[in-house]
Amino acid sequence: MRFERTGCVAVVCAAVCTVAVAADARERGFIRQGMHEAEVLLRVGKPDHEAFVRNVRGQPEEKTWAYFPHPRDPQTLTVVTLRAGVVSAVERKIVR
Repeated sequence: MRFERTGCVAVVCAAVCTVAVAADARERGFIRQGMHEAEVLLRVGKPDHEAFVRNVRGQPEEKTWAYFPHPRDPQTLTVVTLRAGVVSAVERKIVR
């Protein structure tokens, strides 16, 4: 019984480490329309800022995620618009 728990914990830790390694700022340039929210999170990680554009009961949720400049993606602000959990627009701006 104890071995099974240890094995499960090891699998969960390995999955978390894989996600942490997979999230890379250089991947921000590869975000495209039609990608799912989970895929964006897996590739580039959590956003630096999140704002809800529309959150009305019974309608698709619309929100924006902002990724601020990072040493691996310098001078670039990336804004991702999600509608119903799918990327509907990606904006990349040079900021100085």
